[in-house]
Amino acid sequence: MQIGPYKLQNRLILAPMAGVTDRPFRQLCRELGAGMAVSEMVSSNSLLWGSEKTKRRANHDGEADPKSVQIMGTDPAMMAEAARYNADNGAQIIDINMGCPAKKVCNVAAGSALMRDEKLVGEILQAVVEAVDIPVTLKMRTGWDSQHKNAPVIARIAEDSGIQALAVHGRTRADQYHGDAEYDTIAEVKSRVSIPVTANGDIDSPEKARHVLDYTGVDALMIGRAAQGRPWIFREIDHYLITGQKMAEPGLQEVRDILLRHLQNLYSFYGEYTGVRVARKHISWYSKGQAHGAAFRQAVNRVDDVEQQLTMVHQFFNRLLVKEEMAA
Repeated sequence: MQIGPYKLQNRLILAPMAGVTDRPFRQLCRELGAGMAVSEMVSSNSLLWGSEKTKRRANHDGEADPKSVQIMGTDPAMMAEAARYNADNGAQIIDINMGCPAKKVCNVAAGSALMRDEKLVGEILQAVVEAVDIPVTLKMRTGWDSQHKNAPVIARIAEDSGIQALAVHGRTRADQYHGDAEYDTIAEVKSRVSIPVTANGDIDSPEKARHVLDYTGVDALMIGRAAQGRPWIFREIDHYLITGQKMAEPGLQEVRDILLRHLQNLYSFYGEYTGVRVARKHISWYSKGQAHGAAFRQAVNRVDDVEQQLTMVHQFFNRLLVKEEMAA
């Protein structure tokens, strides 16, 4: 998989997810097998660039190349300026968000709402491509709703505008995250353009990854929600695609150690107050499916300092390990 001058180490990409794909999570997923990780979306509104939240989103210190930053907005000139700002601050690839289905984004005609205005799409893409001398990519959905699946049309507009790669989520905006992703539209997009295409949506296992690659003929796969609490999914899929053999799931001890390392990076990145609060959702995802996980989540979500949070995580996993040893 090649995007401009960057050859990815494999065909697996961590999807941009607001509130999730911060620098600690991107770095962890890269360590565990992702070939690239895309940042949370950064607004094109320059009034927000000085905020701590936006500065954290644009922080790529210590990240492996290529550093891909997603921008979101509706005005071609503002989007071009946002692209220049992020390129000047370390971005090596600019990704344009036309896939977010969130109401607060679509209500201002951004994200996947842009797909309703193909003329504006072309203007934004061209403005951003002309603004920077680094690759520009596009993430979109299959369309606004089931009657308006215009992803193949927008894909052609994107290629003509100089976009160097596409990612397509196999749902419309109206679908949100309901139902099953469909891959027929993604396969059609792939057949219409010569630039690399990435499939996204419901890729949650090595077998599903193989199926989607074969069915759509795409160049790469983008994984989002399936990596929450399972960042090792990238190495599992990569191993399966290369060998045809399934890799063993990580044991409890490795899961605990990955989580603890993740937590320490969150505390270091955000500071104690915000770090503890951001960590709660990750702890919930890692503990999902474990015995007595619900009671543990209810208790750990009430603590608000690093020491207590770490102690409770240690105790939870150590109890599970003792039970596992006794059952062996």
